[in-house]
Amino acid sequence: MFTYSKERAKWPVGQAAGEFGSNDFGRWHNSGMQSGCRFVALAFAISGYFAASADPDPLLEWMNGRAQKFLDERDKTIGAIRTKAEAERRREQVRAKLNQLVGGLPYYNGPLNARVTQLFTNNAYSLEKVIYESLPGFYVTGNVYRPNQPGSYPAVLLPTGHTTTGKTENHRIGANLAAKGFVALVYDPIGLGERIQALDPEKRKHAGGCCANEHLQAGAQANLIGLSVARYFIWDAKRSLDYLASRPDVDANRLGVAGCSGGGNVTTLITAFDDRVKAAAPACYLNSLRLLYTGAFPDSEMSLPRFLSSGLDHADFLEAAAPAPWLILATEGDFFTPPGVKIVYDEVRRFYELYGAADRVRYFVGPGPHGTPLETRQEIYAWMLRWLRNGEGDAKEQDVPLYSDQELVVTRSGQVQEEPHSRKLHQVISAEYLARRSPRPAAELVGELHRRGIVTGGRAVHTEADGNHIRIETEPGLFIRGTWHLPAAKQARRPALLIVADPSTSQLAAKISGRGMVALEIEPRDSPATNDERPYLGNWLVNLRSDAIGGNLAAERSHDILRGLDVLATHEQVDPKSIYLVGRGVKGIWALLAAVADERIAGLWIDGTPYSYADALERPLHTNLFDALLPGLLLHWDLPDAVRAVGKRTVIWTNPTDWMEREVALPSPYRYRKPGEPDESPIVELIKQ
Repeated sequence: MFTYSKERAKWPVGQAAGEFGSNDFGRWHNSGMQSGCRFVALAFAISGYFAASADPDPLLEWMNGRAQKFLDERDKTIGAIRTKAEAERRREQVRAKLNQLVGGLPYYNGPLNARVTQLFTNNAYSLEKVIYESLPGFYVTGNVYRPNQPGSYPAVLLPTGHTTTGKTENHRIGANLAAKGFVALVYDPIGLGERIQALDPEKRKHAGGCCANEHLQAGAQANLIGLSVARYFIWDAKRSLDYLASRPDVDANRLGVAGCSGGGNVTTLITAFDDRVKAAAPACYLNSLRLLYTGAFPDSEMSLPRFLSSGLDHADFLEAAAPAPWLILATEGDFFTPPGVKIVYDEVRRFYELYGAADRVRYFVGPGPHGTPLETRQEIYAWMLRWLRNGEGDAKEQDVPLYSDQELVVTRSGQVQEEPHSRKLHQVISAEYLARRSPRPAAELVGELHRRGIVTGGRAVHTEADGNHIRIETEPGLFIRGTWHLPAAKQARRPALLIVADPSTSQLAAKISGRGMVALEIEPRDSPATNDERPYLGNWLVNLRSDAIGGNLAAERSHDILRGLDVLATHEQVDPKSIYLVGRGVKGIWALLAAVADERIAGLWIDGTPYSYADALERPLHTNLFDALLPGLLLHWDLPDAVRAVGKRTVIWTNPTDWMEREVALPSPYRYRKPGEPDESPIVELIKQ
């Protein structure tokens, strides 16, 4: 029977070792240490997270309470597994669930169109620079390391982590494996190395910042149409295995995978999805969400949607591949903390005991920070020798010839986007959107928003007042803040304004109250201490955490707006039939959805708000999309449909933008404010209509 000790694994909320979203880790030096994230920014990111997390974070604590309940339920399920047959049933259920959560894998199995652009040979190994297509026009660049002698060898796929130069991270490991009798393929992950999605043409660097930022950008876009961006990372790995298996010097029955950090994630996922993998060695990724949820929560391709609410934890990845051999690697100073890794190892080993295969799971903690130090690399060599070469060979790392980063570049320009017919990931996702799109009538959107929780539910509102400030219990145990702006003279039953607060709205609220209206500014739920202020992304982290527990912050924030509406409608000075709503930027989307869901909102003014979800798929970069999207909604409705769903009530939409916050010229009913036009003018117009 499986058990879990909460006392043994306690980790204080918001106090875990470093906020992880694959920050700008910089290049992992290929001169031999490969100890991981040596970039100075990482130290600042981690220390900044500790400082930010010193104060209580009510939303994070509330969400973590839900997360731990899901894990408690999972413990009961795992604890009831006592036979191999029961383990097999769980294994098949998890595999089906994982496939569902990523949205299924692409169906394409066309030609790889692989070609070698250059060959290096030295006294220890040969290196081929290769390029192939994971999907049509979606190029993958890699380096193949192989022995100099002809033969049929076992092969190891080496997906890389979040480093600017991509594949060069695993240069030494690939070269050593080749010297030990393996074919090894190291390839650039999406968004890194030669596969930058948003390239600054002048600097030839990431326009949106490195290193996982592009993964998060694509993660939001995929989520917009109900998919996980992980499916594309898994698919790259699958097609890379296809390429290895197609080579005459590879024994397709002896394939392994090893990687660190983001590469550890891909190693884990492809092993769970592809039975061809006969040995896996993920490093610095696996952890239990018992600790990881409030700690080093990873980015989009590393965090499957609805993962916890689906009854899963990281151990499920390994158990889904049972009894494939797993080497679970950690480091002493990693922000994917060893205590969390140990929870995974202990459970998986007990699960494997039901198969009589406990020896197929090994756990090793290396020295130093996040990464693959020498001791870890030698564990990888030993594991692959054991399972793919019958234990024949020496696991000691060799002093092999190495090449410079520039010498390892595959394409002539250094970027696949300049290859003929090349596609970027946002274009791949956009094509998926067009293939899956199924428009529905605007009138049906109301019921869909209610189903997603944008409804007050008729429950009485508990509030706590402190002068003009108010706390509103929007869900049991969760409070949001509001501020009253009341006219100087009391008067019953006057129009009122509900404002979604931003830095500009307190002045607007004061002016409106000066005109004799009641105004209530509300601040829908957020977790500002976790916002790492990355360019364009908004507070991606709190959105991913909410998604993991089956929530959606955009919908929940619209719900919060309706709880504010409940409070405002019962105020003694307010005419409940004359309540108007204001939202700006992406918050205007929360306001728009709230107005669709609740007819008590008499009219709406949104300003500087993106005009269309679909527009977010038009380029690799977007701004604050995480804060505004409802997963999969775009497949059936876009924001103009939401305006139609408001019906005859007035919507004033001024200065619409695209998802890079640039105003776009659109016809009526969109409007454009004149220079110097005061904020209260649209409000006055709204009330008169």
